[in-house]
Amino acid sequence: MKKRVLITGGAGFIGSHLADKLLASGWHVVCLDNESTGFAYNVNPQAEYYKADVRNSAELDKVFRKGVDAVFHIAGQTSTILSFTDPKNDLEVNVHGTLNVLSKCLQYKVSRLLFASSMTTYGFPEKVPIHENEILKPVSYYGITKYAAERYVHATALRNDLDFKFFVTSFRMFNVYGERQGLNNPYQGVAGIFIGNLLRGEPITIHSDGEQTRDFVHIEDVARAWILALNSSEADGRVFNLGTGVPHSINRLADTVLEAFGKSRKDYPVRYAPLRPGDQKNMVADISLVRKTLGWEPKVNFNEGMKRTIQWAIKHDATTVKTEKTT
Repeated sequence: MKKRVLITGGAGFIGSHLADKLLASGWHVVCLDNESTGFAYNVNPQAEYYKADVRNSAELDKVFRKGVDAVFHIAGQTSTILSFTDPKNDLEVNVHGTLNVLSKCLQYKVSRLLFASSMTTYGFPEKVPIHENEILKPVSYYGITKYAAERYVHATALRNDLDFKFFVTSFRMFNVYGERQGLNNPYQGVAGIFIGNLLRGEPITIHSDGEQTRDFVHIEDVARAWILALNSSEADGRVFNLGTGVPHSINRLADTVLEAFGKSRKDYPVRYAPLRPGDQKNMVADISLVRKTLGWEPKVNFNEGMKRTIQWAIKHDATTVKTEKTT
């Protein structure tokens, strides 16, 4: 019998790609999503699918009681801006939701959990590239809840009162982008936001001067890292950065998207707005630990990844995609 992996947030951008990779690797995949930002049509038809919410313990129980061998906990409120406008929801989804998942793992003795953490846990790092040993001082409510959830995950695995082995791994993911990224959600995924703007003929808005840098990592590389960790005992108890180690400015991102549509900042409306609360300046991952431990290397460079993402977006045309909810 195939082992069963539960993916919370399995109808979303990252979760649906992980489902595809797991299915290709021979796992039985169960996806769970409340469809707040994910869509059922993203879910591979070979996967089991449940519309359910990690905040609802009873809904989780219906899935866990059928048997789960490992959990990929991706579900979360992922917008820094929305974490400030609705901090209660951010807390309930990212912390209480994670506690519910952990509770079910303990109840049903699920031995393996991989958790989607975030670069926002670092706040304003003292230097870049950022190593996992950097002191964590998140400056956004979102970063605070992701850090709290990450610590709950790892503290649970360290408990000496458990009557079974519980192994966990966390990935502090940097700017993940790629096919299936949201194109209509104005609150998350800057690459998807810019591409969606161009498809709809809307102005691009850049906050601050655009010289802030980000580490853009393609979803294909991210999914590969998660699968490697699932199959490696060396990943037990570890926290890994997932990025490329290569910085790109937001202005560079805008230029890349504009050029793909035959435009430039000279002939297309690009607005510069004030810096938003919680925005980080320069974020670049030190990936030496994941490289050494899992033998993982990012294979999709920025230019190739953006080309693939934009081609996918044009084919699927953001103006025809159902508007994503932002709750």
